[in-house]
Amino acid sequence: MRGGGDEKAVLSAEEGHAAKGAAVQDGVLRAGSVKGAAVQDGVLRGGAVKGEVAQDGVLRGESLKGEVAQNCALGAGSVESDAAQANVPAYFDPRHSIVRTAGDHTESMLAVIANRYIGANPPQPPVYRVHLEHSFPRLADCRYEMNLKERLPELQDGEFVYVWGKLWSDADSEVPLALSCFGPVTVYVNGVAVFASNLNDDVFPDRKAFFRTGLRPGWNQFLLECTAVGTGCGGIFGTGSVKGAPLHFLAPTAERSGCEGWIYSAPQQSRWTLLPEGGAPEGEAAAHRVEPSQRGSVRCGEAAEAAEASLAARCVWYPAAGWPDDKEAGGNLARVLGAVPGAKALAWSRLAVTAPGGADARLTLRSRDVPALRIYVDGRLAAIQPEGNAGLACVLPLGFGSHDLLVEAVCGGSGWGFELEAAAAGNAEEAEVKVQVETESGRGIAEALPHSYPQGSVNKGACASGIRSTVKLVSPYPVDGQSGPWLYLGPFLQSAVPQPMEAASMDSPFGEGAEECFWRVDRPGGVVRPYLESALYGRWNYPLGVTLYGLLRTGHTLGDPHYSAYIRGHIGQCTRLHAYALWDRSRYGAPGINQQLALMDSLDDCGSFGATMLAAHAEQPLRGAPETAAYIARYIHETQSRDEEGALYRTRGTTDFMQGTMWCDDLYMSTPFLSRYYLLTGDAAYLDDAVSQFRHYRNRLFQPELGIMHHVYDYKFGKPNGVAWGRGNGWVLFSLTELLEVLPEQHPQRVELLDYYRLLCEGYIRLQDTAGLWHQVLTDPGSYAEASCSSMFVYAFARGVRRGWLPAPYSYADAALRGWTALAEYCIDYQGNVYGVCRGSGYSFNPLYYKEQLTWQLNDTHGIGIVLLAGIEALELRRELEAQHI
Repeated sequence: MRGGGDEKAVLSAEEGHAAKGAAVQDGVLRAGSVKGAAVQDGVLRGGAVKGEVAQDGVLRGESLKGEVAQNCALGAGSVESDAAQANVPAYFDPRHSIVRTAGDHTESMLAVIANRYIGANPPQPPVYRVHLEHSFPRLADCRYEMNLKERLPELQDGEFVYVWGKLWSDADSEVPLALSCFGPVTVYVNGVAVFASNLNDDVFPDRKAFFRTGLRPGWNQFLLECTAVGTGCGGIFGTGSVKGAPLHFLAPTAERSGCEGWIYSAPQQSRWTLLPEGGAPEGEAAAHRVEPSQRGSVRCGEAAEAAEASLAARCVWYPAAGWPDDKEAGGNLARVLGAVPGAKALAWSRLAVTAPGGADARLTLRSRDVPALRIYVDGRLAAIQPEGNAGLACVLPLGFGSHDLLVEAVCGGSGWGFELEAAAAGNAEEAEVKVQVETESGRGIAEALPHSYPQGSVNKGACASGIRSTVKLVSPYPVDGQSGPWLYLGPFLQSAVPQPMEAASMDSPFGEGAEECFWRVDRPGGVVRPYLESALYGRWNYPLGVTLYGLLRTGHTLGDPHYSAYIRGHIGQCTRLHAYALWDRSRYGAPGINQQLALMDSLDDCGSFGATMLAAHAEQPLRGAPETAAYIARYIHETQSRDEEGALYRTRGTTDFMQGTMWCDDLYMSTPFLSRYYLLTGDAAYLDDAVSQFRHYRNRLFQPELGIMHHVYDYKFGKPNGVAWGRGNGWVLFSLTELLEVLPEQHPQRVELLDYYRLLCEGYIRLQDTAGLWHQVLTDPGSYAEASCSSMFVYAFARGVRRGWLPAPYSYADAALRGWTALAEYCIDYQGNVYGVCRGSGYSFNPLYYKEQLTWQLNDTHGIGIVLLAGIEALELRRELEAQHI
């Protein structure tokens, strides 16, 4: 599993809102979502702007177009002076701005930003690994429960046990960690003590001690020294950020290579002498919490293997890597699945045919305690072993490539199993042999369906022409930690065995009730599980929701299906595996994929990404999307906390200060999804809920004197925090814009919400700086100019002008186009990197927290998608203004 990231041990809150939104495991925080496909083809109707303009009597003919152009023209001198006056940080050398290469061609800018993101985050499926079922369980907070007195009944007080795992990192990085101690524990990383429990830690096992440690490129070895005492031995150890960095550790030693889980030593009479890698003495490092471990070169290859082998040789390690002799001597199905008389099981492999013209594949199977057996190739029945037989041999014509091979067997005894060999038939005569079986008394003809395989597809002259045709068994799917070419499924006694065409899949569990299961491998406790190990692709979190929404809309605007295909691939991976993730959570405590959705306990975990999912699903159905959407809708309606008025708010969180609070951000985490779920289902209750949330949040957070929003209302103090955080305000206006797009004209609250939208726009336009941007603290021009909130105001203003929602459109068109020009000039470089996006936030009554502690991050996914959306709306606005000749 990858480590790394920039996550604090106690998470910032927009991440969770803090802990939930970020997947720091590999680096940056991610972004959120929105509703919005309804806009893709939206056009400004001629009367909309002109009618409003005429009503106000403000402008005629070309005046708006001319004024907008005049105000958006950027002379070199005025740009520099405006930026300096507006406190816009110099994120990069002005010569590197995207406007120097793209000019005012917004389409090119959108393509560069989108292509940089996709290039940095190419499609990457989950990694399927062997999970060591007999290792330590991973709890719902993604930490491992290491109860060593329970595992080692012979363990005596005063003895030591060492627990060993490893973590990969692509670069120098840090990870947040948390430990709850059953007794004294010292944590070593790469031979350096990075944490030692104190007297308080040792006697309060329910408490978490948080710390951070550095990782270097390559493998990082974690060794926990646990002392057995009267209170216990071991602890609960793992990530300090369940949503931000859901770490999973891999088992060391060559025989467990690729497996997920930890190994632990036999009891040791004395403490080991451990030296840091490189041989430097430890000194006093273990006596206290220390700084992150020393950096170094990439640890992989022969040197890393040698160091690992040296430590592995020090003692016996558990759980055992191989089968005991009696199990090894039994049948493969018996040792992997157990023996349930009459139950059925499946074994899945693949036949790889490497001869270009295909080959005749000879299969030789010997069975034991299997009264009935069938072989399927590519979902079609190929051969049947009737009851009473002990194997079969058959020759099948197969084309070039790989072919799914399924063996369906019935358990007839405690040693049931089979062995199957595959090879190319030796000559043309052998290829014509009928399917045969071995019986106890000799040979006979088996039931077979050779006609299922077209003879014309096979190159019968392959052997004669001197080309050696090759057929071999290979694993049906890449599984790290697997040995041998077979995956096993079952047993099924009460449930129907999966159909062959459906069984060759890695997406969902099989069976029903207590028999529901997934694939296993031929090693003790070896179950197959998917783990997401990419930095961003395939992850589900709220910042990624808006990132993907921006990419989706970019594809529409540029007319390039490549972007839409990328988005569908990312989202579809999440929805396709949703049912599996829920099953995995129930079976193993914490899933390796879709952690935020499967462990959902806040709006951050569901609404943003869910809204984008529904936008993509509306264009082209995504497998699992309706079920995932229903799961989210149930959570928002039935589980998410609400106050006495029905307002969504937070009663729990990853940090104590989040409890009993209402965040203006949560309008974005809820209402776009509710709006889109209304479109999917036609159930107006979801739309009405979205409407009511804006009314509730307005009552508690709106500042009428300024026409803007407080960031958070704290129920503990009975008042708002008094800070107008830029992005929080942006989420409000952005989400209201999205709701108005869906809300029917005849809805009884539409006029009220439209008036609220206009009030907010009036408040925000007054706070735009001379350069065209908005600031981290909206009311403090001394705080830095912030890209994500600026993008959301640009988006909402441009949409409002295009839809005819604003009574004086010329000023808002001017503000929107100036804002986009400033974003392109100051916040986007020629390679498509996005600067000036505030990192995920907590909240405070102190405005200096927002101004000084909430710094910006490069290519933060809270901002990439909304920057794209701002550019799209600015582009559409400019096109429509030109088309209308205003």
